[in-house]
Amino acid sequence: MTDFPQRVFSGVQPTGNLHLGNYLGAITKFVDLQKTHECLFCVVDLHAITVPQDPVALKSSIREVTAAFIASGIDPVKHIVFNQSQVSVHAELAWVLNCVARIGWMNRMTQFKEKAGKDREAASIGLYAYPVLMAADILAYRATHVPVGEDQKQHLELARDIAQKFNTDFAASIAANGLGEVFFPQPEPLIQGPATRVMSLRDGSKKMSKSDPSDNSRINLADDADAIASKIRKAKTDPEPLPSELAGLAGRPEADNLVGIFAALKGETKQQVLATYGNANFSTFKGALVDLAVASLGPIGAEMQRLVADPAHIDAILCDGAERARAIAQPTLDHVKDILGFVRQTSL
Repeated sequence: MTDFPQRVFSGVQPTGNLHLGNYLGAITKFVDLQKTHECLFCVVDLHAITVPQDPVALKSSIREVTAAFIASGIDPVKHIVFNQSQVSVHAELAWVLNCVARIGWMNRMTQFKEKAGKDREAASIGLYAYPVLMAADILAYRATHVPVGEDQKQHLELARDIAQKFNTDFAASIAANGLGEVFFPQPEPLIQGPATRVMSLRDGSKKMSKSDPSDNSRINLADDADAIASKIRKAKTDPEPLPSELAGLAGRPEADNLVGIFAALKGETKQQVLATYGNANFSTFKGALVDLAVASLGPIGAEMQRLVADPAHIDAILCDGAERARAIAQPTLDHVKDILGFVRQTSL
């Protein structure tokens, strides 16, 4: 069996208004994983254009996400930070994998149904096919681990199915080209932590989202201390005090959400939080959460503002990252072309 190096790939769409859900659900995992793995962190701008984008706003958002990565503790020197559109391998490999994936697999993708809404006929083909592009993002680097939220787990399963079908369909050619028993790994999802799914501050049954019309529903990474404090104090709760045991959070989505946020920011379990604040009223607990959130997120917002003010510096980081990413991805694509039987230019 082929022994693949332990490599992490993950990406964030540059669609503006990065919030606490993005931070706790993804970016904090990125920061931790760079201690133990070779990592590539991608601003997936090709994914962003599956729906209409303003070009000026998109360019700004690409830089903002990059700034958020770095301000949160991602090291663009030891690891690779880049934007997807600078590495053409993503798009080229996606076409190959479109020819491996099956229509029946794509029709089962629930994210398309949710994002396209009732008027599916008006949705772009890109929106329908973007899970295959996500598979190409991962498999271009033959990544072994992918930190994903629960809502993206189905897409990672699709990437695994595509990898397996490619390995099976072209097993003889893979071996004939001296590339081992299998070419692509089966990437594993990394879903962990007490607040992997952060919910709206206004409705504990809905995921925190940049598209929510109420800005009070989310804490943006760029929010200052006053805004963070105001949003937490206004967060929806219920009239009962906090329970002292986890079972007491059942049926109380807003309480469960705030406890999960506290736990994730503090690096504790929900039970540890309840051991400290069980039987406390929400005004007391929210006060503690305000202090914790401001201390945790305030410096990130300030550093983001400093970085965004120097776009040339951010662009240089992305350019360097793209060059290093290309050095990994291009050989993968070259091998894929050999496996498929394409005639390609080789170095003299």
